[in-house]
Amino acid sequence: MKQFGIRSAVSLFALGTALTVALAAAQQPAPAATPAVAAPATTAPAATTPATGAPASTATTAKADPRADLAKKIPGTKPDDFRQSPIPGLWELARGADIVYITADGRFALAGDLYDIATDTNVSERRRRDVRLDLINSVPESQMVVFSPKDPKYTVTVFTDVDCTYCRKLHSEIAKYNELGIRVRYLFYPRSGPNTESWDKAVAVWCSANRNDAMTRAKRGEEIKMTKCGSTPVEHDYELGQEIGLRGTPAILLANGDMLPGYVPPASLAKRLQSIGR
Repeated sequence: MKQFGIRSAVSLFALGTALTVALAAAQQPAPAATPAVAAPATTAPAATTPATGAPASTATTAKADPRADLAKKIPGTKPDDFRQSPIPGLWELARGADIVYITADGRFALAGDLYDIATDTNVSERRRRDVRLDLINSVPESQMVVFSPKDPKYTVTVFTDVDCTYCRKLHSEIAKYNELGIRVRYLFYPRSGPNTESWDKAVAVWCSANRNDAMTRAKRGEEIKMTKCGSTPVEHDYELGQEIGLRGTPAILLANGDMLPGYVPPASLAKRLQSIGR
């Protein structure tokens, strides 16, 4: 049994024991009450005027959106940031791919993954996949460096750092990925951040006349001449990576929203892509 399952079973057993004790206490017979003396009933006078149906108040006909109250209590949020979780009274708040759960009164927050035990599903990760796809799909391919076979079977999006050792290893096998029908779309993620050598190399690659060639040469360790070309996607890609929750490079995003951290050999990646069918 998985560690998660064992802990869950122990927690459920303890909870069941507590409920049993509570129910047993609740079922103890109560002491007999002293009979009450019935008071004489009085007859209310009949109404002389028929009652007129009054319109229901706005409070009872239009239920307030609880998300609005949550947004007021949690600075920097808006009602649309909240979604009802599978647990009644618990709301999901997503900031990029980071997810927390908020109680209905806005007082408590739960950080961690939510699992559906019946289906063995990580509910939080399922939500993260949707968030990642929305974020990646917002980037046009014209803002990526793409290495593609003639007839691609699969497409992956890779956050890369020119100076990252395993990013260089992955790119050294780009021809093999393409041979297996894998189309690779690069986004820039210089781990050292702005105003660093790795950042400048990413800008130099983007500003080159032939970006694919420049990417390959940069990952071989060759110096790429810096050319001014106005705005570049490097800053946007970097911020996007942070929003998605990158912890390192390379980070491989699949078409179903799964994220594979680190280098994955071509054959292994092809097998994984075959298993999800895209």
